[in-house]
Amino acid sequence: MNYRHAFHAGNHADVLKHIVLLALIDALLRKQSPFFILDTHAGRGRYPLQGEAAARTGEAIGGILALAGREHDAPPAVARYLHAVATGDGSYPGSPLLAAGAMRAQDRLAACELQPDEAAALKALFSADPRVGVHARDGYAAVRALLPPRVDGTRYARGLVLVDPPYEAQEAEYPLVARAVREALERWPQATCAIWYPIKQRRSLQPFFRSLENLPARSLLLAELLVRPDDSPLRLNGSGMAVLNPPWKLDDALAPALPFLRQALGAAGASTRLEWRKREAG
Repeated sequence: MNYRHAFHAGNHADVLKHIVLLALIDALLRKQSPFFILDTHAGRGRYPLQGEAAARTGEAIGGILALAGREHDAPPAVARYLHAVATGDGSYPGSPLLAAGAMRAQDRLAACELQPDEAAALKALFSADPRVGVHARDGYAAVRALLPPRVDGTRYARGLVLVDPPYEAQEAEYPLVARAVREALERWPQATCAIWYPIKQRRSLQPFFRSLENLPARSLLLAELLVRPDDSPLRLNGSGMAVLNPPWKLDDALAPALPFLRQALGAAGASTRLEWRKREAG
């Protein structure tokens, strides 16, 4: 695997993914009981936006940097995100750092990263945080090893599984994602599972969506942002988050955020979608 997220940190896909992630964590925070998060592809946790990798692609210019100063007119879910990523040191926080920043003392995070140098950076980042366990291992295999979650004798009834693979070989990755999420739901049925996916040509995703609909979850919500028309298979035109067992009113939280992001980050032909592919009766 050659993927390095440092080249893409803070781009439009990160913006969408992290807005949804924080909305999911905020839903977990509404109850006092502790929760557990499994991040299967955690990366290194923090990325310098002025570093060589980010500068080479410039993707943050069309993502987080395009939202600078928009807290005052942003919908609540976007304003929440902008506050969370404002590190003040020119870096962009990855999903494990955002999750840890939102968690309480009783909550726990297991962050998995397979690449040795990325895993080492992640371990260093969380070396003083007892709430976070960093696992230098394959995130898909970690589903079987770490779920249902039990840490220091505590069983966690509530929580989130975040699956955000690099999709270097997309056609091969989708079945791996579906199998891992199926096992996660079979081992931990009450969990919410959130899957990030890239959009190049959207019609190619239909088999993947059908495989998600067949998973043992009560409901499935898709939230998508395309910053340009999906007429090229050679570039990332947009991305989506598929959320299985989403918390109550997640769609209400995301509904105003998506049009705002389309206006702020999109070019001509940009679009959004918020769709229930499967919904619990009642």
